[in-house]
Amino acid sequence: MKQTVRYLRTKDGLSLAWAKSGRGPPLVRASNWLTHLEYDWESPVWRHWTSFLAQNFQYVRYDERGCGMTDRRLGELSMASWTGDLEDVVDASEVTRPVILFSVSQGSAIAINYALQYPERVSRLVLYGGYAVGAKGCENKDYFESYQAIATLIRRGWNSENPVFRQLFTSRFIPDGTDEQLGWFNELCQRTTTPENAYRLMSARADIDIRERLSELRIPTLVLHADRDEVVPASEGRRLAAEIKGAEFVSLKTRNHILLEREPAWKDFCSAVLAFTSGLDAADDARRIFATLTNREQQVYTALCGGASNVKIAERLAISEKTVRNHLSSLFQKLGVHSRTEAIVLAREQDFRLS
Repeated sequence: MKQTVRYLRTKDGLSLAWAKSGRGPPLVRASNWLTHLEYDWESPVWRHWTSFLAQNFQYVRYDERGCGMTDRRLGELSMASWTGDLEDVVDASEVTRPVILFSVSQGSAIAINYALQYPERVSRLVLYGGYAVGAKGCENKDYFESYQAIATLIRRGWNSENPVFRQLFTSRFIPDGTDEQLGWFNELCQRTTTPENAYRLMSARADIDIRERLSELRIPTLVLHADRDEVVPASEGRRLAAEIKGAEFVSLKTRNHILLEREPAWKDFCSAVLAFTSGLDAADDARRIFATLTNREQQVYTALCGGASNVKIAERLAISEKTVRNHLSSLFQKLGVHSRTEAIVLAREQDFRLS
């Protein structure tokens, strides 16, 4: 497998690195901490993840702001900026159909927020090891105190020559990891970001809270979580599954936050993801998108398929020609077409019920 690394400019002017590999249904991974696009590709911790996803999907991922191959400047750290970065990556990838949105850990809140903003761009949500509320809002106060202690340790020991400082942090992610895997993870800490960035990122994560919006999701969702996760409590995964309407939940028998290749939980994870995303095709995406069109957009689409010009559509609906053009532009973007002819052909092929 090979990947192509590219750069884009974020809305606030940062240089963000993203990569594409594989073929198949488009799957975009919302960023999570401790990644490096090139270093992960060969790592004993993430290599099987990238291999599995690139073998089964057109896999798009990116290093978040301040980390990996992305600009080490952080800029604003907020749900708005993180979601904006994901939006920029999806746009840059130029996929012409809704994506499977995949996330690990804190990336889940970003993925959910994006899906709420752009439901027509997302076909499925796959949330692994995620949470809706950060440590600051967690009901378990002991958990928040531990979180603060680790953040302080990161600030002071991240660049220490003695790896024991970092290992107190990394061993929670892969408690069953080998010495090689733990050593690699310790090195990743220093490769991916600076001590101050690490501290600011971890502190910002504590403020995440999208609990109030979970019930608004109407996208097929799969939630997977390690049953003895030492980084994100399993109760957080169950919360996601309980409050997202119709979500499926898979409990994985492991205490590793990052699943390791040789453990049974990894095979269970792969099987669940493939089963959940099987049968996805362009027709399914098109029908789902059509169902999200507004009444006005459907009226414009009906007139368009009936052969009406922009002038005639405007007269029929008592709106301006400029408004018609705006509706058509929105329609074309949602449906993944580029012309009136393509839109008409799509309606006929999918037997859209226009009225």
